[in-house]
Amino acid sequence: MTAPNLLVELFVEELPPKALQKLGDAFAGVLHEQLAAQGLAGAGSRVTAYASPRRLAAHVTQVLAAAPDKAVSQKLMPVAVGLDAQGQATPALLKKLAALGLDAAALGGLKRVNDGKAEVLFHESMARGATLAEGLQKALDEAIAKLPIPKVMRYQLQDGWSSVHFVRPAHGLVALHGSEVVTGVQALGLTAGRETHGHRFEAQAESIALRDADSYAQQLREEGAVIASFAERRAEIARQLAAAAAQVGGGVRPIEDDALLDEVTALVERPNVLVCAFEEEFLAVPQECLILTMKANQKYFPLLDGQGRLTHRFLVVSNISPQDPTAVIQGNERVVRPRLADAKFFFDQDRKKPLASRVEQLAKVVYHNKLGTQGERVERVRHIAKAIAAQLFDALAGQHAEQLDSDSGELAREYLLTCVDNAALLAKADLVTDMVGEFPELQGVMGSYYAVGDGLPDEVAHAIEDHYKPRFAGDELPRENVGLVVALADKLETLVGMFGIGNLPTGDRDPFALRRHALGVIRMLIEKQQPLDIRALVSSAVRAFDEKLLDGDGDNYLVALYAFFNDRLSGYLRETGASIQEVTAVINSDLSWKDMPKALEAVRAFATLAEAPALAAANKRVANILKKAEAEGAVDPHVNEELLQEQAEQDLYAALQRFVPEADAQFDRGDYTASLQTLAVLRAPVDAFFDDVMVNTDDLAVRLNRQGLLKRLHQAMNRVADLSRLAV
Repeated sequence: MTAPNLLVELFVEELPPKALQKLGDAFAGVLHEQLAAQGLAGAGSRVTAYASPRRLAAHVTQVLAAAPDKAVSQKLMPVAVGLDAQGQATPALLKKLAALGLDAAALGGLKRVNDGKAEVLFHESMARGATLAEGLQKALDEAIAKLPIPKVMRYQLQDGWSSVHFVRPAHGLVALHGSEVVTGVQALGLTAGRETHGHRFEAQAESIALRDADSYAQQLREEGAVIASFAERRAEIARQLAAAAAQVGGGVRPIEDDALLDEVTALVERPNVLVCAFEEEFLAVPQECLILTMKANQKYFPLLDGQGRLTHRFLVVSNISPQDPTAVIQGNERVVRPRLADAKFFFDQDRKKPLASRVEQLAKVVYHNKLGTQGERVERVRHIAKAIAAQLFDALAGQHAEQLDSDSGELAREYLLTCVDNAALLAKADLVTDMVGEFPELQGVMGSYYAVGDGLPDEVAHAIEDHYKPRFAGDELPRENVGLVVALADKLETLVGMFGIGNLPTGDRDPFALRRHALGVIRMLIEKQQPLDIRALVSSAVRAFDEKLLDGDGDNYLVALYAFFNDRLSGYLRETGASIQEVTAVINSDLSWKDMPKALEAVRAFATLAEAPALAAANKRVANILKKAEAEGAVDPHVNEELLQEQAEQDLYAALQRFVPEADAQFDRGDYTASLQTLAVLRAPVDAFFDDVMVNTDDLAVRLNRQGLLKRLHQAMNRVADLSRLAV
């Protein structure tokens, strides 16, 4: 016979919307987990979470009225300690039995078991299974205690004396096992029953008497005008949004924003989507401003046209469904108008002053008490950006030297440096505008608009917006080289500055987003295929700082910074599915970061070859030999053929002469996979060398020559990656 299902609900005042889904999932998950741990819910039991603005609930299938009794075997003590020579209980054993509520009469029922070391006494008994009332009380207490509550509040109970701590005041508790109330269960000063409440305004009656656990969702929907399931409510809102947009026509669509959809789902119990509009004159304001104020302040869904441009219509998710929604629509239109008017006012006021005139105000804005003001920071970013721009231009010019004459090259260089300097100078200027003061999320975006209004080149305007990118995982990268250079400079200034004063991220704390900045640098260099060296970039950033601002440990903070970069780089490369050994092998090469993903593909292909394990082990052995040899002095990779005495070393030298030039040519073409596979043929001569040749012979000239041969082998084999890292 199938056990009845269980329904538990906490009816509360409006819960914090941004936390609602997590609260609902945690409440149901812990409750089910605790019931299962007590044997009240078996392996086939399933839990369904419900969460609405005023309730947290869980429906658990196949819950027993009482858990089965369980055999318990308790280890007491070694026989030698518990029994005397006559086999009678010692005082130690009698004390142990008394602690279990037993006496000497239980001696005959004890079992002797050899645990591999000695005979041990065990007491076996049957533990009574918990009743549902007992088990549910424990599970409910645990579920409430483990709720991920963002901020706990304390409130007084109806008795006027007691108080409890919870996310919001609770006013009802339901516990139904099938159609029966689980009596005796209490929480937050409430006793379990079967009554709950529906929609605050649209329920058929003030309270709803639930028939049984399985009718919960249906009764709430039909009698209470509430969609209890968070997922169902979210899907219904998405459906209505799409339908309302289709009704407007013209190819419009609601803005896609999962966080907004989740928040609105947590604000309504029975959604009703309505179409509203505002005056078209507001569309003269940058759409980012209007969209942000509608989303952040009003929780509206702006409608975009087919080109992604904002229209003057928007969607409201109402929590009521009147026969005539005119008053609701007009009320929302009336509410949004002052918000849009404010945005227009800020935009108009900001445009009265050129962006460059605001730079001086940054000298009054503190960035960090050890690193100075935003004005000082801007000067550092300018210094770093100009150095990076010069490095980038020189690298790119070297790649395309045949396409540039001296005059055109100098003009292009000067234009890049000028644009970069202007963008770096103005990048933070919008921080002191009215619009960004009201909406900090628009920093960079508004600066870009104001730069266009001031007649600055598109590259400069784009860079002002793009220098914050990537702002989060998966975000797009800067569009052009000017923006990329300023973005690199901005992030490197932050990283070097914070590491320099010892302000490193710890655990989950990373207030200056240093992990995100480091990953941003990595993504820009790799995904934009930038021919820039990370150490040269960091050196440029270090030179921009006054030495007294950095720690007194010499360059120790740079060691920590490079290790920090390597950790982030390792994580980035491992997202391809590569092993930690493969990633470490690539990171420990001398390759530019932009080439590492391709090198990683080559290493992964090499690792599948039959020759790979032996060559990796040989590389590790070679590295150890050279490390010891180089402790006494540099090893010369040149080889004197006349000193090659053994056939195995002659064969290895011949193989190097034959195959290394081909592998080097493939490497220089960027075909790392082919380069490593060409070198795989060295396995046989390398194995023979180590089988037949003693490197550290007494003859100094021969020993140095053999070390040189190994040095040459090591250089050839490890251009793509440090293959010794692949050795098991």
